[in-house]
Amino acid sequence: MPDEPSAPPAEPGARPSYRRYRARPRLFGGRDEGPMPREPRAARPASNGAPPRRRRLREAPARRRIAPARIVLWALVAVLGWIALSAVLFLVSAQLAQDRVDSATKAELSSAGLPVLSPTTVLILGSDLRAKGDAEPGAATSGPSRSDSIQLLRVGGGHSAKLSIPRDMAVQIPGIGLQKINAAYAAGGPALAVKTVKQFLGIDVDHVVLVSFARFPDLVDAMGGVDYTGGCVVSRINGGFRNGGYTLRLKAGTTRIDGRQALALARTRKNECNPRENDLTRQRRQQKILAAMKRRTLSPTGFVRWPWIAWRAPQAVSTDMGAAGMSGLAATIALAGNAPTRILEPTGSVTLPDGGAALTIGDQSRRRQVQRFLDG
Repeated sequence: MPDEPSAPPAEPGARPSYRRYRARPRLFGGRDEGPMPREPRAARPASNGAPPRRRRLREAPARRRIAPARIVLWALVAVLGWIALSAVLFLVSAQLAQDRVDSATKAELSSAGLPVLSPTTVLILGSDLRAKGDAEPGAATSGPSRSDSIQLLRVGGGHSAKLSIPRDMAVQIPGIGLQKINAAYAAGGPALAVKTVKQFLGIDVDHVVLVSFARFPDLVDAMGGVDYTGGCVVSRINGGFRNGGYTLRLKAGTTRIDGRQALALARTRKNECNPRENDLTRQRRQQKILAAMKRRTLSPTGFVRWPWIAWRAPQAVSTDMGAAGMSGLAATIALAGNAPTRILEPTGSVTLPDGGAALTIGDQSRRRQVQRFLDG
């Protein structure tokens, strides 16, 4: 094979050229090596006349760091999504639970506009209707029942006030006469209860909320329980465990209580730890439970449980408000802050026509306490 002509000498600083060979078949098998020209690779321009450096091996790409601003953005999106989910569940649950109040009750109510913008007075009634088979003396298990809890809430327009009315307060019930105020609910349902409260206090009631004691524990459990702070309590609801009821035992101080404990605490009439307690103590205890529920809902732990709370809350009550009204009231209560615990303080007592004892309040004291509630 003749020698290949030698390549011309390379210029100084230029990239040397190389010659590649490709095998070609021979006549009787095998392959013969022959030259295969290769185009020279473009040289990288040199700096300061120096020859170009060899190409470095490709390094593995460095792991990209996530910027703190992006983490904050993702967290904000997650929080807003959680709030939106809770709002949707609340609206759906409220829509399913609306229109549970009869037309006679709605006729007794006033209209105060949007709760966020204008003062709104809400009457909250809790019935003492028990399940069949309960052994608690005086407990109604069917038909009309007495209102076990009577509270007024005033929020919106810069107001935040609560006022509890003792269930043993003597009042003139329209069409019945002098009786304890809780008898109005048993005699004429929520319509007569609203009318009696309006006449007794001389105020308008804009909305009514009827608390279902049967579903109240589910709402507290959806919150993961609440932290209650108070004295020692030992009470036997519906005769206690021995008679098929419930026995409540709480130590003095702060205790995490579940739904059944919260309901038993709200209904406790006789406390074996302190026999001197009366119905006013019970009213204060009920307000403390509601305040504990509000704190729990607005706490970080409660925020994690918002979807469950949002679904259970409308199911635990009956009200004249629809989904939009309940949402507005819930937002107003959340923004109103914690109102002080106030109870309509009695000034005396009286014997009723049926021989029972009841509490009384003077006109001047009643007007003063009601005005403080309206201004709160």
